[in-house]
Amino acid sequence: MAVSANRLELLQIADAVAREKAIDRGIVIAAMEDAIQKAARSRYGSETEVRADINSKTGEIRLTRLLQVTEEVENPAIEISLDEARHRNPAAQAGDFIAEPLPPMDFGRIAAQSAKQVIVQKVREAERDRQYEEFKDRIGDIVHGVVKRVEYGNVIVDLSRGEAVVRRDELIPRESFRYGDRIRAYIYDVRREQRGPQILLSRTHPQFMAKLFAQEVPEIYDGIIEIRSVARDPGSRAKIAVISRDSSIDPVGACVGMRGSRVQAVVNELQGEKIDIIPWSPDHATFIVNALQPAEVTKVVLDEDAERIEVVVPDDQLSLAIGRRGQNVRLASQLTGWDIDILTEQEESERRQKEFIERTELFMEALNVDEVVGQLLASEGFTSIEEIAYVELDEISAIEGFDEETAEELQARAQSYLDEVEQALDEERRQLGVEDELREIAGLNTAMLVALGKDEVRTMEDLAGCAADDLVGWIERKDGEVQRFEGSLSAFDLSRAEAEDIVMAARLKAGWVTEEELAAAAAAEEDEVEEVES
Repeated sequence: MAVSANRLELLQIADAVAREKAIDRGIVIAAMEDAIQKAARSRYGSETEVRADINSKTGEIRLTRLLQVTEEVENPAIEISLDEARHRNPAAQAGDFIAEPLPPMDFGRIAAQSAKQVIVQKVREAERDRQYEEFKDRIGDIVHGVVKRVEYGNVIVDLSRGEAVVRRDELIPRESFRYGDRIRAYIYDVRREQRGPQILLSRTHPQFMAKLFAQEVPEIYDGIIEIRSVARDPGSRAKIAVISRDSSIDPVGACVGMRGSRVQAVVNELQGEKIDIIPWSPDHATFIVNALQPAEVTKVVLDEDAERIEVVVPDDQLSLAIGRRGQNVRLASQLTGWDIDILTEQEESERRQKEFIERTELFMEALNVDEVVGQLLASEGFTSIEEIAYVELDEISAIEGFDEETAEELQARAQSYLDEVEQALDEERRQLGVEDELREIAGLNTAMLVALGKDEVRTMEDLAGCAADDLVGWIERKDGEVQRFEGSLSAFDLSRAEAEDIVMAARLKAGWVTEEELAAAAAAEEDEVEEVES
């Protein structure tokens, strides 16, 4: 049978749309079938179940009407009697559907317009689905595109197979783009939205710089050198920490390149952003000292539980360590993930002197001794009354000018003072309504119970409902800024592991968990660790 011109034209249109929109030809033909069905319903009635089939080889359109087989026909437009159905198909049963051919129809202007809208809508949906499926797996890639337009500072980019946007806050400060400019950016998110997939690009994302280095440095691309962390102040300065898996290759030198050629290529792309390349180290103190380059560091004090480090620098190095508007220390904090406090040697000396005076005054008041004795105890390294009360007697009597009798008297006074403090704290605990039962939890003292009571934690159920963060606090990092949230027991020297033990002990006593369940959970955790190690 010869194919008519209009049928050939139908297939040619389907092929052209499929090529232009980069979607499957079958999707276009299915959209045309939906459009014809909609137009046919407008002629035969909206309740009629019309089916349209387009032969993908010949372009022939076949219209059929589905009729449901029923015992009694109530609506002839959608139903057919069982007897009549069996004339056409002897095996027909009630509830089956019979397909009845419909004659070809000519589309009116309104029907044709409606059909066109259906096709356009279906093709647009298919195009959006294709774009989303294509780009959702490319998050983390660098793409090249051409600037299509600029709207309110946002740059719309043509990626040839999709359209993306670089929002104003994702552009490097002071850089501008015009229509037709080529642009390179990092895909950091792809979202499926009502108006179509939103492909979000960034030129300020830290990983954009990491990917640029991977393109310029073959050793990074091959995995010999690994980028461990990146911190950026877009358009101004950045720090990148690298480590080599091959001891014969210097990671910093490889990233810099011959006469700085490799790093300079990245700097040029980032509008002159200065880049410090830092050797990564598993030792936190070493890594943080490296991250603060070019400043010199004379001393560091780490608090691993709080991920906080105190750095002492020479007086003349303070401004260099902090950087302009705090830039150097802020980037070092972002790079390492640690909260960094910087002191000069003079400031540290003044602080030590202040702490010495405070300890001396504490000993003078609590032990009822003169200033000389208080200073002797403070200079020997005693920091609290508890240390004096419970340390070995020899450690006190060994202090120059002290004998055993003096040591015994000091310990007796320290214990008496602690007893008075304990009684006062216990009275405050009772007034706050903290149950006596909480005293049975290992790791909690009376001062801690008072602190819990002030935070409305007064019963075993209250404590069982806490998390470790509620007790020791937590840290949140956003945009390189560290925000610290205090817990009920933040003032006490309590680690996160100890806080978890306290909460679990409370849950055990409250009956929330059993010893058997804890043992089973611990065994399962050990098995997981062994599997990972093996």
